[in-house]
Parts: sequence; structure tokens; C-alpha cells
Amino acid sequence: MAPLHLAAVATSARSFAGNPVLGSDRLNRWGLHARRVAVAQAMASARRARLAGAVDKADRETFERDGIVVKRDFLPPETFARLRAEIEALRAPAREILQGDAVSRLTPLSPATLKALPETRTLVDSPAWSGLLNYAASTRAGAVLFIQTIHSHAATGGDDPQTELHSDTFYPSMKAWLYLHDVPAEDGPFVYVPGSHRATPRRLWWERASSLAWREGNGHHRRGSLRISEDMLRRLGYGPPVTYAVPANTLVVADTYGFHARGPSSRPSTRVALWAQQRRNPFLPWTGLSPTSLRAVRDRQAVAAWGLADGLARLGLARQPWHDAGAISPMDPPVLRR
Repeated sequence: MAPLHLAAVATSARSFAGNPVLGSDRLNRWGLHARRVAVAQAMASARRARLAGAVDKADRETFERDGIVVKRDFLPPETFARLRAEIEALRAPAREILQGDAVSRLTPLSPATLKALPETRTLVDSPAWSGLLNYAASTRAGAVLFIQTIHSHAATGGDDPQTELHSDTFYPSMKAWLYLHDVPAEDGPFVYVPGSHRATPRRLWWERASSLAWREGNGHHRRGSLRISEDMLRRLGYGPPVTYAVPANTLVVADTYGFHARGPSSRPSTRVALWAQQRRNPFLPWTGLSPTSLRAVRDRQAVAAWGLADGLARLGLARQPWHDAGAISPMDPPVLRR
């Protein structure tokens, strides 16, 4: 496996625990991890410069400063009402995962599902949607698209690990949410640290230190999704986390190299959003040339990935944490219970 582990240095591979090269104390003392971060940042900036023409100047300046763009009243009211109604009426195959006391449900926007969602299909194919998402992700590779349902305090268990401030991975990547309903502060809205998408010298120091102490973190941390305390945020020169309690019809687009979390919910709640995630090998210099930029491929990504994970799980080669919830509405109560 050594050649594969070494080759992974030039890919999006992030797990310290799963790769003895990425997790090597000697190599990381020499700066392997911090150097990967710095190179990925530089290449993302170059790609974004080529994608900037598709984004409104104000949005581009906000994103460059903060790493997050929040667009209220994103759709015309009549269009949003139709989109919300068709999603609420949908019954489609979905999967769930239990994390602490929260149940997350994802309904993939497959070609079959999108046939029942004409307003949703029009949106995800529109330049107003894809231009900003591509810019934030620094690639034209098609986003993986879902309807996301989060049920807070829905099961017995410990704390939801997604409420810890963390960076998804070592390179710039994108997540976006178009919220179907209001998300008040009590219901666990998105939390983000503005400006933390930039790899400052202090941040690179912390990245190097984290790459040498990864064994001390939890499972997410050891797999490369680094957790951070608010005290360390201050030491790195970042401001405090901001809670984005927003009304329905708000689009939030964030670079998830920046530190973020799901806000703690003070009561049982459900939030539903059209959700997108966009990642690609961070060391590719070009913005296109991805099969997933084709709609037919883009819309099959999630189902294909789950099918592969199912196959590996049957062979005993991997664990599939996403459980089949059957054909279900995004609005239904959770199927999973501890």
C-alpha cells in the first residue's frame, strides 16, 4: 500500500489515521501537512480568480473577506413558495445517520427525484445558483445535491459532534443551504467564524501542531476534520463565531475550510434545506474537465457513492454509517432511534 499512501499526498486525502504518510510525525515535523494546506490555498485562489466573472462583485468581496455569503430572499416569493411546496410533498428514497442525539436525513436529488421537483431542478441548473457555488468551491465540478433534514434532540445519546467548531478538510471546499423554513437561534442554526477560511501564518502554525498531535483528538479529528476551541480561535487572531439565525428563503454559502459548526439546539426541532456540497482534488490547476460538471453525472453522484459504500460494507472493507430510511418525506419524523 505504500505507493498508494504516497500518491495520496497529491489528492484530497485527509485522514491522518488512515494513511501512515499523512499521519507521519517525521514528515509533519518537516511541514508536510502545513505545506499541503498552503499549496491548496494558493491553487484555490488562482482558480477562483478565473471563476470570478460569474459572481456578483458584492458577493465576491463578502466571500473573500468572510468566507461566507448570506443571501436573504434568494428566490422571488412565488418561486420559493412553489419550490417549498414541491419538496414538502415529496416522498423519495432517503438515508439517515445518528450523531449524538441528532438524526440527519439526506434525500439525494437523483434524476428520478428531480423529475418530481421542477422548480428545484430549474434552480440547481441556473447560473445564479451554480456561479456562486462554483466560485466558493473554486471548481466547476458539479455539487452533490440533497434535501437535508436535521432532527435535533430526536434520540437518546450524547452531544451532537457537529456542534463542535471544526474545519471539514485541509483545503477550501464548499457547502450551501437554501433554508425552507425559518431557523431561529433556538433551533441550532449554522455557526461560522468569519475570516477563518484564510490560512494565515498563525493558522499554518496551528495546522502543523495539529498534524503532530492528531492522535489526541476524536475520530473526526484523526480523520482530518480538525476540531478547535474558542480559546485557540482567539490565539489564532480570529473573531468570535457568528450564529446565522435566518428566515426561510435564505441561501448560505460557506467555505468549509473555515471553522464552523451546527449551533446547539435548546429544544427538539427540525430544519429542512436544499443542501449542496462541492469538493475536488485541491491540487488540480484547472476549474473544469470534471465529469460531474455534466448534469447526468452530477445528479447520480450521491446514489453512486452510497452504492459503493454499501458494496464495501458487504465485503467487510468499510462501515456504512448511513441507514436506509425508505421512501420518506423530508418532513417526516426520524426513522432511526438509538
